[in-house]
Amino acid sequence: MKTLVLDIWADIGHFRKYFTTSSPLTFSFPSPPTIAGMLGAIIGSGKDRYLQDFSLDQMYLGIGLLNPVKKFRWGINYINTKDNFWQPVYKKHHEGRTQIRVEFLSNPAFRIYVHHKNQEIFERLVDAVRRHYAYYTLSMGLSELLADFRWVGVYTGQLQELEEGPVNSVVPERYLAAQNLIIEPGRRYGKELIPVEMTPDRVVKRYEYVVFETDGKTVRLKHGVPEKIVVLENGERYCFF
Repeated sequence: MKTLVLDIWADIGHFRKYFTTSSPLTFSFPSPPTIAGMLGAIIGSGKDRYLQDFSLDQMYLGIGLLNPVKKFRWGINYINTKDNFWQPVYKKHHEGRTQIRVEFLSNPAFRIYVHHKNQEIFERLVDAVRRHYAYYTLSMGLSELLADFRWVGVYTGQLQELEEGPVNSVVPERYLAAQNLIIEPGRRYGKELIPVEMTPDRVVKRYEYVVFETDGKTVRLKHGVPEKIVVLENGERYCFF
């Protein structure tokens, strides 16, 4: 099975957590539906198509962290534009404007592993990434946070039973059913509940806990569950959603 490997990065990123409203927090990495949007932007899948073109029924998707997870908060000024209302002039009580604190990622960079069962879509994606071409502008969560991407390669991979060793991706919860995470000295681990599957109407079908190393290092697992991982010819291994 062929796997496309590409890197995506930006100066700043924001992937809003679903349970935050007035003070938005960010996930540490993009969830599978967000990655689907990024891949759709590269090949030109519209808003009504990308969740179908890059559904987990059609692909194996792995997500790796290349940089440490660093977060900071900015005060963002919002202007009330509802009902044709806009007030750019300073007034004493700042009517129509409000400022909120938003959490952002600093220098986010991720390695994306994609094996797509649809050969036509896969070849279009490979060609676009190889040529560094994107149909739509790529962003790191918000339209103002422009992102870039680069070709890493297309590698032959094999589905193999989980054996002890490092993996280069975040680890979905099902791979840890036997408590087979090896805690290594000098590693820092994080765990987040992320949306994994979403309908074309943008309704989340499934959430899943994911474990990752917050400094972008590998996560070491041992055998314990009958889950398979993808082992690439370049030596990288990823757990897929």
